[in-house]
Amino acid sequence: MRKTLKHCCCFTSLMQLSVRAFVGASPGRRAQHLVALSSLFNTGIQPAIKDIKPSVSYGQALQAKKEEDFVIVKTNCQRIPGDGSSTYDAFAILDGHNGSAAAIFTKDNLLNNVVSAVPSGLNGEEWLAALPRAMVAGFVKTDKDWRSKGTPYGTLRGIFSGTTATLVIVDGFTVTCACVGDSRCVLDAQGVATALTIDHRFDTNEEERERVVASGGQVARLHPYDCEIGPLRSWPGGLCLSRTIGDLDAGEYIVPVPHVKQIKLSPGGGRLIIASDGVWDALTSEKAAKVCRGEKQPEVAAKNIVKEAVKVQGLRDDTTCLVVDIVPPGRASRSFAPAVRKQMMVMKFLRRTRNKKCSTVAAPMEELFEEGSAKLSERLGPVT
Repeated sequence: MRKTLKHCCCFTSLMQLSVRAFVGASPGRRAQHLVALSSLFNTGIQPAIKDIKPSVSYGQALQAKKEEDFVIVKTNCQRIPGDGSSTYDAFAILDGHNGSAAAIFTKDNLLNNVVSAVPSGLNGEEWLAALPRAMVAGFVKTDKDWRSKGTPYGTLRGIFSGTTATLVIVDGFTVTCACVGDSRCVLDAQGVATALTIDHRFDTNEEERERVVASGGQVARLHPYDCEIGPLRSWPGGLCLSRTIGDLDAGEYIVPVPHVKQIKLSPGGGRLIIASDGVWDALTSEKAAKVCRGEKQPEVAAKNIVKEAVKVQGLRDDTTCLVVDIVPPGRASRSFAPAVRKQMMVMKFLRRTRNKKCSTVAAPMEELFEEGSAKLSERLGPVT
């Protein structure tokens, strides 16, 4: 009640000041004193939040089948040691196959390789601009280091081991995402679910099929007894993914060059859902977002998604999910989640204003960068 009275007093004083200025002026000057009310409200009342970073909270859930899924969570990392204003957070899902060796190696090295690829001495904006290229360099170095080590962990199975990798770095309202394989990252903001990654599966990605075939590889299903079964695979190796880290036996057509996308969220923030294919084989991006909408705790949201995925198709594979909430300034004191009722109201309002061609609601995100070429020369320049 006190806050309401305080705002009313401010409003009354503001109006009185405006009226006095108008009445006291000569008729010829009165037009010069007419000011839009919106400009009065925007002067000295709204707090400046441009330089205030959102808070980030996360939760994770896992139901294991093969024990080949791994998670990276690094919060409050600092670009400049000792500078609290230079923090960022990193999250990743790694889904190993043919053993866990490549996934474990990637978990231990990927983030460090990415950060080390960013030139030193950059300010915040320059660091973010350099990050997409550093993502590519970090993924490629991790794969190269893995190959040079031969059979780590002392097992022959390490030769055939590989992993998907989806790495997300959150710096303020800027989200940078890189991926190889089919561990997807989805943004849920303002009631809209948007995939930030591309699935590198031969079954669903025609561009990747054409790339491998054009390079001299073969893409086909298993065909015992003249009967095709299972997903499309590349040969040699028989892998159903076109981009991974590891997979020494899969030939040169399987590359570690990631698809990279960088976006800037609207001031409303958003929720990221990062999960392995144990989730995405059962749920669409929209369904996964819908399952946890209105749930304020990210850990509970992650558990709900995993629970729903297992409910739909059973526990056929490792099923892992990370939920990351990017909370707008001013809401740090309470949990944030896209509220279902508010989403419905916003969507109705958007439809009405779209018809009037005067929508005033900000888009959920702004795309800053996207590149998915598998050619390393196009991403990092000529390789020497």
